[in-house]
Amino acid sequence: MASDAPGLNAPQGAVLRSRQERLAVWIRNDPIRLVLYGIGLLVILLIIGAVVNNLFLNPATNFTLERLVRLAIFGLAQGSIYALVALGYTLVYGILLLINFAHSEVFMSGAYIGFFAIMALSGAGLLETQPLLSLLITMGVGVIASMSVAFVLERVAYRPLRAAPRLVPLITAIGASITLQQIFLRLFGSATRTYPDLNLYILPGVFRLECSVVDGQEVCRGLDIIRGIYEVDFLGLALRIRPLYFIVFFVAAVMMVGLWLFVKRTRTGKAMRAVAEDKKTAALMGINVDRVIVITFLLGAALAGVAAVLFALYNRQVTPFMGFAPGIKAFTAAVLGGIGNIPGAMMGGLLLGMIESIAPSLLGIPSQLEDVIAFGILILILIFRPTGILGEVLSEKKA
Repeated sequence: MASDAPGLNAPQGAVLRSRQERLAVWIRNDPIRLVLYGIGLLVILLIIGAVVNNLFLNPATNFTLERLVRLAIFGLAQGSIYALVALGYTLVYGILLLINFAHSEVFMSGAYIGFFAIMALSGAGLLETQPLLSLLITMGVGVIASMSVAFVLERVAYRPLRAAPRLVPLITAIGASITLQQIFLRLFGSATRTYPDLNLYILPGVFRLECSVVDGQEVCRGLDIIRGIYEVDFLGLALRIRPLYFIVFFVAAVMMVGLWLFVKRTRTGKAMRAVAEDKKTAALMGINVDRVIVITFLLGAALAGVAAVLFALYNRQVTPFMGFAPGIKAFTAAVLGGIGNIPGAMMGGLLLGMIESIAPSLLGIPSQLEDVIAFGILILILIFRPTGILGEVLSEKKA
């Protein structure tokens, strides 16, 4: 039985004409997208040309394997922060289809309130005598602060607008972000706050570092995993390693795996997935939708609070406006991986951190232009794959 499909029994010329006709129709109906595709391809070709020039044609670049590894390690740490914050965007979007632009201020509040906690511990002398306990207390305070701000945001700014058109809560999120910035600015001033020095030494018997003689005996303090920077010879590569970057990556990985298991294995996680699919049906099945939404906000805020304290440990400076840049990059990471997709947010954050760290050296541009790279990636993703790397094409209802 003959098939009507042109690719089975139709002559090759007919197939070619059919493809040409479809392409002509596509160009006629969406010429702007064609122009965008052309611009995107041109940008990609320029990037490839710059990389080839700096790696192979320009000997003055001096881009070595050691430098690549150092940049990759820092990129993993930075990307881990982006991934933790991006998960907050993804969780809220998956439930409410809302881009919570105030999430950057949830991040900021954790670092800011954590600063006052660590300063109080420093004044009490605990920071020197009990550094690990002080760090855990600071992180706990930062998480509580972020969760408190997120709870108030959900109850005051978003819940009354849940039935409103989607543009209304989006504008509200932007207004809430600016409001939180101004509240912290008026309460605590515009001066930059600096986290105090924190040294946390481990394994003095294994790492014989910073040794001194006390009462005729050699005493070593061990490896400082917070402030320490060490020269390491690894597989013939001379590297300068900061253990804090590995700590940031490890903590972020544990948090991300924990969130994934929570969403997939627990009863509350199943309720979150049900609400994300259909709120009305979930309510008819006995799920407390309001409670699930609050838990979603609190989970995202807890991750942001942990990320904020980790970020402050190596960045050290906090201001009322510090959340904007990491927040918008975390949003870029969420879009890159696929907004609403938890593994996508994780992968997008790590990938963006790596690209942002390595790309300036590869392209031969100043590191101050790393923001241009991040936002350029966002534009390219929106042009070529708006749903993100791991995102799926949304149904008409959710689009």
